[in-house]
Amino acid sequence: MLQRIINRTNKSVSYTLPAPIKGLNARDNPADMDAGYAVVMDNYIPLDTKVALRKGYVLHNSLASEIGTLAEYRGETTSVFLAVSGTKAYNVSATDNVYAYDNVTFGNNVCRTQQYKNYLYFVNGLDTPKVFYLDGNGEHHFEDWNFIFSDNQSHYITNVSVSKQRLWFVEKNSMKVWYPQTAGNISGALQCFDLAQVARFGGYLVAVANWTQDGGQGIDDLTVFITSEGEALVYSGSNVNNADDWKLRGSYKISRPIGYNCLVPYQGDVVIISEDGYIPLSKALPIEQANSSQVSFSDAIRGLVLSRTAKYADYDGWQGIIYGRGGYAIFNVPVASGFEQHVININTGAWCRFTGINACCWSEFEKRMYFCDGRDIFLFDEGYSDNGTRISGTVEQAYSNLGSNSLKQIQLINPRTKFSSGYSLVIYTNMDMEKRNIDYEENVGFVGITKWNKKKWSSSALSVGTKWSSLGSTMVQSQWIANSSTGYKASIVFKTKTKGNAIEWYDTILRFQLGSGVM
Repeated sequence: MLQRIINRTNKSVSYTLPAPIKGLNARDNPADMDAGYAVVMDNYIPLDTKVALRKGYVLHNSLASEIGTLAEYRGETTSVFLAVSGTKAYNVSATDNVYAYDNVTFGNNVCRTQQYKNYLYFVNGLDTPKVFYLDGNGEHHFEDWNFIFSDNQSHYITNVSVSKQRLWFVEKNSMKVWYPQTAGNISGALQCFDLAQVARFGGYLVAVANWTQDGGQGIDDLTVFITSEGEALVYSGSNVNNADDWKLRGSYKISRPIGYNCLVPYQGDVVIISEDGYIPLSKALPIEQANSSQVSFSDAIRGLVLSRTAKYADYDGWQGIIYGRGGYAIFNVPVASGFEQHVININTGAWCRFTGINACCWSEFEKRMYFCDGRDIFLFDEGYSDNGTRISGTVEQAYSNLGSNSLKQIQLINPRTKFSSGYSLVIYTNMDMEKRNIDYEENVGFVGITKWNKKKWSSSALSVGTKWSSLGSTMVQSQWIANSSTGYKASIVFKTKTKGNAIEWYDTILRFQLGSGVM
């Protein structure tokens, strides 16, 4: 009798999938999306070779009333951190020495600010504009501005900017902008420049931008006036009082800007926070020889931005700020539950989203980033907890066929990570556009121990629960995790909930069976 030969060849296949360093994608069809992207990337930052959990924040100061404005005054040798809270302005530079400037009061604590020379201006469309400065002896001065405004209506000034060595003051609900007759002046009479005669789409003036086409301060600098209806009026020249020098280059229709804090200067370009996203002027204006922006800012997350602007464009809190120390730009976005942040790696153009940060405004101070939440001021990018609470991070990677169009059964997952201490992890695969949501589960058995075969590996609701690893390491670590899913395309879902931990994710090795017999 012939003995049947049994083929025991290993049918398993291994595939290494890099972490989604291309960042969040809310533009492409998930079925066709490059696996280098993620359809969800919350509180993880895409970097050059990995994705990393964002840092947290700690309390810096608390004031008695709600804060509307944070601003940094940059002196020649000294910086001062200022907050407008309630009706007062405060020095909040130090955590143990907060004091008010009692000689000024505010009816509206939400201000736009602009530093010119050694003077920091505060305007809000309700109060007489204020100015802060340090004198030659280092004494602090916070007082009403020194300009003379027509008809004593200075409280109408609602925005301020600098272009062509001049301060420009935007008058509320009008097409008028005011400027000192002589470039460089910080006091004296203001002249009016009325754009109503050239604006074609109505509305009112929102902001003034200095925009350069040569990447610096030079003869190619232009002054751009942005209206509420999305009209950009572009002027060349430096002397607004000389018709031969000051000329209208063009009127261009762009997307409607959102709020008075709609401009974000960056590397000679200016990014506009608009109803259609975060758009550099170099992309929006068809001017000859305009620079092509190094980063097409919000193209990849267009769907996310449009969903927010459609619902929350009239909410307060929209703001953009460049955080050089972190290597990214933060766009603060109001939502129904508070605020979220759309964050771009300014070197790679990859996006992510921050959650759990209820920031109504942001400011740098001595190259560190701060935000305010109600009466509290927090130092951001500090430590690995949100003022003592855990940071929840979620990444849902785009779908991949893992190198084969065949049906496959994924049995094991091995994410390669680096971390500072043991942490809890939920990781699994969704197949073929399914939307399973496996979250942290309660512990079974003793604290810190999970009974065999009683719950999913590496899932925990508590920081003392099942650990991804018992010890931290400076080396990249890996560990096989059981998985059971069948389909053609897989999306890796990576979730953490931790505090006091720096987590970096590099790639994931998947082991699966191909072809017939996997069902």
